[in-house]
Amino acid sequence: MASISSSSNRTRPLTDRLAILIWAATPERPELCVTPLVHALAARALDAEVEIHFAGPAVRWLIADIADNAWGTEAREKSIGDFLREVLAAGASLYACGMARAAWITEQDVLLPQAGAAGATAFVARTLDPAWRTLVY
Repeated sequence: MASISSSSNRTRPLTDRLAILIWAATPERPELCVTPLVHALAARALDAEVEIHFAGPAVRWLIADIADNAWGTEAREKSIGDFLREVLAAGASLYACGMARAAWITEQDVLLPQAGAAGATAFVARTLDPAWRTLVY
């Protein structure tokens, strides 16, 4: 486990668990989804356990057709779908909120097969657990 020094020169251990909530970075604004996915990749590169929770309309990122046809930059070098596949290959876990799924996913929509289910309580539990750090986008 890595450590970080504070201004008082004490060293404290870094946690090795990160839970990310994506809710405001919706398919209408794909450029907002790149940063949380890059942060997830960075955390995995540091050997952290990473969970990415999708809530609200952002749960639609877990539909491959939507993610594969959205680009975070005008250069279109990598789709959101490419980022999601990279995050999965790195070992991160993806979770769809049940309430969001009921509100934003239709019967015809097919979620990525790797997407698990975790509701609001699961993410709130991560925020209350001192072994975890959380980021919200």
